[in-house]
Amino acid sequence: MKKQRGFTLIELIMVIVILGVLSAFALPRFADFGEDARVASLNALAGALRAAANISHAQQLADGSTPGVSVTLEGADITMVNGYPTANAAGITLASQVSDDYTATGGGTAGGDVLTFTLTPGTAGCTVTYTAADATGTDNTSDLASAPVVAVTPGGC
Repeated sequence: MKKQRGFTLIELIMVIVILGVLSAFALPRFADFGEDARVASLNALAGALRAAANISHAQQLADGSTPGVSVTLEGADITMVNGYPTANAAGITLASQVSDDYTATGGGTAGGDVLTFTLTPGTAGCTVTYTAADATGTDNTSDLASAPVVAVTPGGC
């Protein structure tokens, strides 16, 4: 007589059960990358805002114009205050080409105005703020009191 070799049905079922239990515990640890993705998106936006502010400032210096005069970047007129983009749609939002994934609130055309960007799905507390450059006076010819500030708040992501 020949002896057959192989796995029994019980052994195969046990292996499947063990794999199922392991995956039930391991999968949740790796499945929720949403928060990390939202924080990475905020950091990317913050980098874009900083870069756009510095490029706009450099263009204004290269043009030799007054700190409040608009600059043209890639055919778009960027409004400026104190040598940097204003905190509104015609300033930093246009210069950095912010996508529709963000909702902008606040802002204005004066130095020190704050524009807040929030991810559109409504993750409150998951924001990036841009504070326009501020000067010691209000005439766009005074000394710069503070450069623009970009801050990330990943609290509600």
